[in-house]
Amino acid sequence: MARWLLLLLILLGTAPLRAVPNDTLTGNAVGQAHLLEVKGAIGPATADYLKRGIQGAATADAKLLILRIDTPGGLDTSMREIIRDILASPIPVAAYVAPNGARAASAGTYIMYAAHIAAMSPATNLGSATPVRIGGIPTPPTLPKPAGKLESAKNGDKDKQVEATKPMGAMERKVVNDAVAYIRGLARLRGRNIEWAEQAVREAANLSAAEALENNVIDFIATDITELLAKSDGRELNTSAGILTLASKDLSVLEIKADWRTEFLAVITNPNVAYILMLLGVYGLFFELANPGVVLPGVIGGICLLLALYAFQVLPVNYAGLALLLGIIFMVSEMFIPSFGALGIGGVIAFVAGSIILMDTTVPGFGISLPLIFGVALTTAAFFMLVVGLALKARTRPVVSGAEEMVGAIGESHGAFESHGSVHVRGELWQAKTTAPLADQQAVRVTAMDGLVLHVEPLEQTETLHSTFHSTGES
Repeated sequence: MARWLLLLLILLGTAPLRAVPNDTLTGNAVGQAHLLEVKGAIGPATADYLKRGIQGAATADAKLLILRIDTPGGLDTSMREIIRDILASPIPVAAYVAPNGARAASAGTYIMYAAHIAAMSPATNLGSATPVRIGGIPTPPTLPKPAGKLESAKNGDKDKQVEATKPMGAMERKVVNDAVAYIRGLARLRGRNIEWAEQAVREAANLSAAEALENNVIDFIATDITELLAKSDGRELNTSAGILTLASKDLSVLEIKADWRTEFLAVITNPNVAYILMLLGVYGLFFELANPGVVLPGVIGGICLLLALYAFQVLPVNYAGLALLLGIIFMVSEMFIPSFGALGIGGVIAFVAGSIILMDTTVPGFGISLPLIFGVALTTAAFFMLVVGLALKARTRPVVSGAEEMVGAIGESHGAFESHGSVHVRGELWQAKTTAPLADQQAVRVTAMDGLVLHVEPLEQTETLHSTFHSTGES
């Protein structure tokens, strides 16, 4: 098992990206431009994909790296990792919001500011770069301040009223000020609009492609990759390898697809998948501990739990949501502690509440599906209700074995004896003690059981007749 896990880790660390030539973009080229797709929420899988894509472009001596972006935002840690790789790239990076209708919101806006070239296709937008809290114990809300004066804030060609004194907690102010300083530094590095960058963070401002070009947020508008290459040609760019003049007009484009490693990371860091992996891990270990030696549930549970823990350490987990684990413990305890459903019902409530707040749903694309939560909760509740029902039903059944089942049983003596002898009970011959002399084949009732010796007493004649009638069904 250890050897297989080591082999899997080696494969994960060395898997190459797939290079897929885009025939519609090739031509008589003097070099290549690599194209990477940034689509959907930005997370650890995206950061890993772009990191290896930038390294691969540098190794292949590509002249330009194009990031085609369409994202609602994502995790701050992943965004900063991507930006560090862009700033350290020896080849120019062009961030291109495309196709028409795409957006570069939140984390996408920071990446646009970090890129050497920023371009957008028509009918696209960027902005809404205000950071949100991801994980931890929620900060208590601050009391609203008295309404302050309103000031006008320009967003492109539109004016809107913004509160001059918006109340914020100390932690929120620290996060926002840190984000403002970060994006202002990127804007200053690339010579782009610093004031609007701050508005995008503080006021969640947005711009269309035309407004972004007018406000010096992007370099130009391009309808497709071919136009992007043409408009990028001849630009003087400052990379980590020094200042260079880009010759991109005749470059061919090689699209780099995500490989299985990236897709695997994207799957396990999906909040819904991580949630299911955690449940499989917990239940697998529980069944293994309840049935030692089965092995398979423990192995599957251990693997699932490790994958879930990896996903949770890179996802926006809210620690208060760990109450969900308390719910699982309650529901499992219901199987061992006779609480008549109290632990099970409490466990289901804690399970649902913890699942809902486990992920910070304010981060785009990183919430757990409510139908999944309620589906799992109802299935688990039904299972434990079935277990409790079977337990209650078992309590009402008559005893069918052991000393308790023998007490009160009717039999007959095997030979006459005064204190010690033998009796027939339940079709078996038992050693017996009696306090009254017994005749041969006299009816007796078992009053107690001491090891393998029965204590019996003679039945009265009326009791014998009643027992006979009851057993034969006569009246």
